[in-house]
Amino acid sequence: MKTRLSLLFIVLSTILSVHAQYTEEINSNRPGVSRGAWSVGKNVAQVETGPYIVREKHTPLKSELSGLGFDLAARYGLFFEELELNIEASYQSATFTDNRSTIPAEQKYSNFKNLVLGAKYLVYDPYKDKEEDKPNLMSYHANKKFKWKTLIPAVSVYVGGNYDFKNNPYLAPDVEGFSPKVIISSQNNFKSGWVMVVNIIKDRIGSEYSDLQWIVTFTKAINDKWVGFGEAQAIYSDFYADNLFRLGGAYLHTKDIQFDAGITFNTKDTPSVFNANFGVSYRFDMHTDPEEKDNGTDVIDEFERKENKKRGRKKKKKKGEEGSTSKPKKENQIIDFDSE
Repeated sequence: MKTRLSLLFIVLSTILSVHAQYTEEINSNRPGVSRGAWSVGKNVAQVETGPYIVREKHTPLKSELSGLGFDLAARYGLFFEELELNIEASYQSATFTDNRSTIPAEQKYSNFKNLVLGAKYLVYDPYKDKEEDKPNLMSYHANKKFKWKTLIPAVSVYVGGNYDFKNNPYLAPDVEGFSPKVIISSQNNFKSGWVMVVNIIKDRIGSEYSDLQWIVTFTKAINDKWVGFGEAQAIYSDFYADNLFRLGGAYLHTKDIQFDAGITFNTKDTPSVFNANFGVSYRFDMHTDPEEKDNGTDVIDEFERKENKKRGRKKKKKKGEEGSTSKPKKENQIIDFDSE
């Protein structure tokens, strides 16, 4: 039993190294706002959604904003393992209160903060088809040892288009219609359970209030079910600039369902920001590994078959060198399934 479990760990590690696009468990961008480098995988559809609470207070202007919002992202792996199509939307309904007069004045806002359709493509995968990345079958410590090449990240490029509605209270004046959005994403997966994602974003390109952003996200696997994360985001534009920080975690309910929660805050009062979000990610897994489909065998059994074949070749070679003519005992024979 222990041998079979060890083989399962080794096989899954090999699969994740060679076919890094698709993973056995759901790979969600929530609860942060950065995008990982890898796609969901070919023929995999994924929905990531959830509500959030927003609280903002502008001390110098004596104004406040409070309300509720809803995030939605739909992702689909199309044609290639490296390609992903996605649509993202954030709708917010809030009340703006002006406290500068004796009687506070209130205004209610409802609109999309963002609505964008785009595609992401993995341009560089450092783990793809590398023989040296396969697990060491003889040494547990060798598999856990730090490797400098893990500092080389996977890199993807995202190209999308925003659609902004006219007279949107959450956006800069005169920002409406279509505008391009570009993201460069890098991702490092460290064997200690840490993952680092970096995004460089140029949003609403061509508009008067185009902004530049960068996001750095760290996640840490606590155990098989729980993951914690921390994130920093910087926004630079003539309309709005800020440094935002996020903390939270996610719980893996099943291999296709994840629940998450997080908070967002900043360190200034123009305005101060505090958000709390809750969500769920669900994967519709229609992925098929071409290799598994071709041979029609269980992955673990296939791995055992190959190992038995290697042992059989080594024993035959050794006996040939010794010049032995005696037949091997029946209980020591290695069955080669390929010989049939």
